[in-house]
Amino acid sequence: MDINAYIDSGVLELYVAGTLSEKENAEVYAMMQKHPEILQEVLEIESAVVKLTAATSQQDTNRMLDAIKKALQFKDDNKVISIVKPKYNWLTYTGWAASIVLGAGLLWTINQNDGLKSDIQTVETQQSQLELQIEKSRDNLDEAETLIAVLRDDNITQVPLEGQGNFDGTYAKVYWDKDAERVFIDAQGLPDPPRGKVYQVWSLTLSPLTPTSLGTIDQFAMDKNKIFELNNPNQSEAFGITLEPAGGSLTPTMEQLYTLGVVSVT
Repeated sequence: MDINAYIDSGVLELYVAGTLSEKENAEVYAMMQKHPEILQEVLEIESAVVKLTAATSQQDTNRMLDAIKKALQFKDDNKVISIVKPKYNWLTYTGWAASIVLGAGLLWTINQNDGLKSDIQTVETQQSQLELQIEKSRDNLDEAETLIAVLRDDNITQVPLEGQGNFDGTYAKVYWDKDAERVFIDAQGLPDPPRGKVYQVWSLTLSPLTPTSLGTIDQFAMDKNKIFELNNPNQSEAFGITLEPAGGSLTPTMEQLYTLGVVSVT
């Protein structure tokens, strides 16, 4: 057999690359055992691959060569024929180099796993916020449709509330749905309450004067429309709005009476 022709055939590069069949691998292995020149050529090919991977690998190349020698059952006292200028199939090496670069890129991507998880969590959070915004928009639409229906209902009692005393520049309006036992408070004419204070809405009977709390408006500053719905099962004769400490009061603070309006008798 022409050993040089066998070496130049490229089969050894394919052997190192692991692309041969099991039968072909066994034939090359047998040739390495029989011909030291072929064994030396395989070791030099392996060495060239190690040099190509040195830039991206953190392994000790000496230990890799020792492992290769051990796998090939190569002993240091074996006599080999040194080939000064071996002819390698550098096209095959180029493919290996591309694979190495790709592998390094994949390794880098894996190392960014925590960052990717963070990005995914950010997207999920943004999606949840969007869903909340959509749901809020639907609620606002439902509220708007309800308010429109109330405004167009002839059975709804409208009660203008005028500013009182030092607050004569303020105003509000009550839309009272007696059948549904609820009121809508249009508080657009009231300023934002100071920190630690809330507006409280009162239902009043006049003889004798008896105030009944309908509740506090806790989210006044956050509501753009300034329209608030409260329950009112009372036989109201007037409505008033006072400024009270957070949490509300048992009785209205008359010095902080902002608006007041009497229900018209029809």
